[in-house]
Amino acid sequence: MANMQKNKVPMPEAAPDVRNKNFEEVALGYSEEDAVTEATRCLNCKNKPCVSGCPVGVRIPEFIQKITERDFEGAYEIIKSTNALPAVCGRVCPQENQCEGKCVRGIKGESVSIGRLERYVADRHMAQYEDNASAEIKPDAPRVAVIGSGPAGLSCAGDLAKRGYKVTIFEAFHTAGGVLVYGIPEFRLPKSIVKREIEALEHMGVEIKLNMVVGKVFSIDELFEEGYSAVFIGSGAGLPGFLGIPGENSCGVYSANEFLTRINLMKAYKNEYDTPVRKSKNTAVVGGGNVAMDAARCAKRMGAENVYIIYRRSEAEMPARLEEVHHAKEEGIIFKMLTNPVEIKSDEQGNVTSVICVEMELGEPDASGRRRAIEKPNSRFEIELDTVIMAVGTSPNPLIRMTTPGLEVNKKGCLLTSDGVTTTREGVFAGGDAVTGAATVILAMGAGKEAAAAIDEYIKNKNK
Repeated sequence: MANMQKNKVPMPEAAPDVRNKNFEEVALGYSEEDAVTEATRCLNCKNKPCVSGCPVGVRIPEFIQKITERDFEGAYEIIKSTNALPAVCGRVCPQENQCEGKCVRGIKGESVSIGRLERYVADRHMAQYEDNASAEIKPDAPRVAVIGSGPAGLSCAGDLAKRGYKVTIFEAFHTAGGVLVYGIPEFRLPKSIVKREIEALEHMGVEIKLNMVVGKVFSIDELFEEGYSAVFIGSGAGLPGFLGIPGENSCGVYSANEFLTRINLMKAYKNEYDTPVRKSKNTAVVGGGNVAMDAARCAKRMGAENVYIIYRRSEAEMPARLEEVHHAKEEGIIFKMLTNPVEIKSDEQGNVTSVICVEMELGEPDASGRRRAIEKPNSRFEIELDTVIMAVGTSPNPLIRMTTPGLEVNKKGCLLTSDGVTTTREGVFAGGDAVTGAATVILAMGAGKEAAAAIDEYIKNKNK
């Protein structure tokens, strides 16, 4: 029987030694037969554990059932009823920790490839149809301002438009999409897909205003003065973190945010764009998350001969997705585990020449549950480099909180909420990385959905 197959249908991929020199998508997607074969592995469980693992509650067994019937448009409608960005989520969600992590098939084999099936359905829909669905928005509908057009903002805006609100998104950059366009590389998430998803929202009546830095161009107070009934802050966590080690201000040290923004949003990988980015021979990326993998894989594609990932714990503790680590290794990224940089050396002109590292060993678990990294005595060594990329986390930009009275934050600069989305300022809601600190696309989308429901309730109660 087909549905007794223990392992997933493998995803076709571009060859490592070809793809590490270009920015084309690595994972090539299922064929129709692959998708149907994989869908037949779903047991259609009664209690649907996979759905409980999805932050936006996609009706997973229902859409997979439609694939087995080859009703792909029916499958798309089911996904789209709860997920505003299916083609994005199918590519970048950490499914192994969420829906697939709860899949019963995973007990005696491999879980069902829920993410790959979601991607197949969304890509097929995009190839065949224009998304022209419009929402019923009355001329006198209440207006809601959404700050930021990343996953939290897009998700919140889409849900509010479906509920009949007039929504305006204010985006600081010159392109909408937030981290989806500046942070995640083309080879993982083609920007044409993000563009299509955003156009679908515009068809629903969502207005997007670009180059609007809230806190500089205008304040949240001024949005209320202009007649907005509520404000959602989905401005992300764009402030990069650093280690605070000597030499960190040398020429050739980037934050991962800057490096990825130059490459992804400002198209430094295309010759016809005049975006300055260092031509590197030896690059080190400090960190072990998905952002570190993205930066390392971009550096390799930009022509660096040797690209190192420097991470202070072992591979088992790395927060990056297993698929990202696997792809990076295949592409020739060198992993320096249990290694911590303590100083960056530079020449007379201030250009990076090397990084001094120490070896680490693992002790008892710390507050995060991961084993604490402890420096080994007398273990200093040097790696010759010309570029260092710091991918050690980000926090929210303080601009909005500094210009909004009554908006409280925690010691990390994240907005405080009473229930995950309601801030300390009346009428102001927030979600995604601005509240949690750097997390995943799907968690931000889940927060955007929750906030839309809270805003709907708030405005209805206010207008009673």
